[in-house]
Amino acid sequence: MRGPSLLPGLCFLLSLPGAVAQKAKASCPQCPDNAYCVNGTYCTCDSGYTSGSGQKFFTFPLEICNDINECKPPYSVYCGLNAECQNVEGSFHCLCVSGYRLLSGDIQFKNSNENTCQAVTPSKTPPTKGRKELQQVVEEFESLVTNKTSWEKSEKREVASRATSILQTVEMSVLEAALRAPDQRLQRVQKVHNSTVAVVTRVVTDNCSEERESFNLQAQMNSMNIQCSAVVQGNTQGPNAVAFISYASLGNIINATFFEEMNERDRVYLNSQVVSAAIAPERNISLSQSVTLSFRHTKMKLNSEKAFCVYWESSKNGGRWSMDGCFLIHVNESHTICNSTHLSSFAVLMAFTSQEEDAVLAVITYVGLGLSLLCLLLAAVTFLLCKAIQNISTSLNLQLSLCLFLAHLLFLVGIDRTEPQVLCAIIAGALHYLYLAAFTWMLLVGLHLFLTARNLTVVNYSGINKLMRKLMFPVGYGVPAVIVAISAASRPHLYGTPERCWLHLHHGFIWGFLGPICAIICINLVFFFFVLWILKRKISSLNSEVSTIQNTKMLTLKAMAQLFILGCTWSLGILQAGPAAQVMAYLFTIINSLQGVFIFLVYCLLSQPVRKQYQTWFREIVKSKSEPEIYTLSSKLGLDSKVREPVAFSTVSPP
Repeated sequence: MRGPSLLPGLCFLLSLPGAVAQKAKASCPQCPDNAYCVNGTYCTCDSGYTSGSGQKFFTFPLEICNDINECKPPYSVYCGLNAECQNVEGSFHCLCVSGYRLLSGDIQFKNSNENTCQAVTPSKTPPTKGRKELQQVVEEFESLVTNKTSWEKSEKREVASRATSILQTVEMSVLEAALRAPDQRLQRVQKVHNSTVAVVTRVVTDNCSEERESFNLQAQMNSMNIQCSAVVQGNTQGPNAVAFISYASLGNIINATFFEEMNERDRVYLNSQVVSAAIAPERNISLSQSVTLSFRHTKMKLNSEKAFCVYWESSKNGGRWSMDGCFLIHVNESHTICNSTHLSSFAVLMAFTSQEEDAVLAVITYVGLGLSLLCLLLAAVTFLLCKAIQNISTSLNLQLSLCLFLAHLLFLVGIDRTEPQVLCAIIAGALHYLYLAAFTWMLLVGLHLFLTARNLTVVNYSGINKLMRKLMFPVGYGVPAVIVAISAASRPHLYGTPERCWLHLHHGFIWGFLGPICAIICINLVFFFFVLWILKRKISSLNSEVSTIQNTKMLTLKAMAQLFILGCTWSLGILQAGPAAQVMAYLFTIINSLQGVFIFLVYCLLSQPVRKQYQTWFREIVKSKSEPEIYTLSSKLGLDSKVREPVAFSTVSPP
């Protein structure tokens, strides 16, 4: 059973402009900056820009087009040897590194084919010597990998042994070639088309100039960041080299079947290229400072997938993927960043996690919210019609009940309507506003309870009541509107996710909701403890009148009940970790889905004036039903109103 997990919140009814999608199809929407209209229907970003939502075509009017940094992952434009990429607004260009210049005398160029960067001063080593040796290593490796027949006919153990041998051979050959040409400090080898391997090397001919100096090596959209001190091992004489190698097709050979740490029922696959990192002349594989590896996914990661950083470990069976010493630092849809305390060959594995929602929690959510909707509706009707309790407190509770009712109703019917995207974004924005507004009314209810308790010790209190009447609607509905407006204006594309019509977790956007909620919960807790302190002092007073004591006890009961009503129980969501996570999840869902029941119980059923009003209404209903029944019975017996009128009877005497 697929049920929504309970989200925090409440508020005032917003009209959802459902015709937005139809209108977008009829005519081209107003495209944002750096975008243009396509076929009079959709917008698309200009070349060099990408939409904030990641979609190529869009109709959302608040979409934004951001500049693409072609010089960083996932693009990482390759400019060729002795050159580097320079990003500019909406585009990029390549520049020769310091000490090199273009033969044409130009300052910049566009791609590696136009690279003619030459050293300003002649080099002792022919500039093509090292590159030719690296190119030869690359071609030998490609001839081995592309021979699919020999791999398919081999057993798994033999495949692992051959792969281990090839990886070690390529690393040694690349490092030896780099050390034979130390004047070419940075070298890259990669075929322009259909390349199966890319190599980049960095040679250090002296000690590190700075203590924290590091090198960033990029190959085929993958990169490695390594400290200079890790490359220069001890007091090694002569040059030192580090190599970073990316294999485009090796993952098809040593795939996820060589990962033995997952259960057989779990579906695991390789979602990156295989990369190798090595240093020379000392082949130390353990490092004092870890290296950082950035992988570009070969397929976009789904939210239901879990990433693993692994390395290729030589074993008695030839080799296997292992997680020892590899740590996951960050993962998103397109990239994974790992740390490793040793050098080897690395990759990223993905596993489909079967995170099916708890069917019991889903049932609790539906039943709890259903009861809350019924109780909130009854409470709202009571607050509107019961004149005996008309005051500020009733007005506050009425608005709170309306907000909770609308929020819970929209949550139940719209949280899973992820298509169309525009409607999903509108639902997410409405839920954001409704829940924020509900918590704001909770804050006002808590404030009023505190002021009511304080009124027991304050003589002149009417001025504060008047002030609350003036401010409660602007604060209750205005403050959440401002928060949602700022969030929507800054990052509108983060409203609505592929799974839920709610806020994205990316870039800390969820704190546009969690921040105000946490602040309100903390303030309400402070109000709660102040109210208990005031009431404790009042009850302990021996000079209090009986009526005052009764009022004070009633306030104490309300204060204890409002600990649940005013959102303080949402803090149980923070405790959903560790061994008690399951228990806390059930407590959180049960208590917070029944907020409407608590409101009806405390403010209606436990209120003496409301109970009297209910009795009066009940008697009137019974009386109104009994009168038609009496009339119907009398009609059947012929005892209607006309019969009951006085009639003159004449008596005739017998003759």
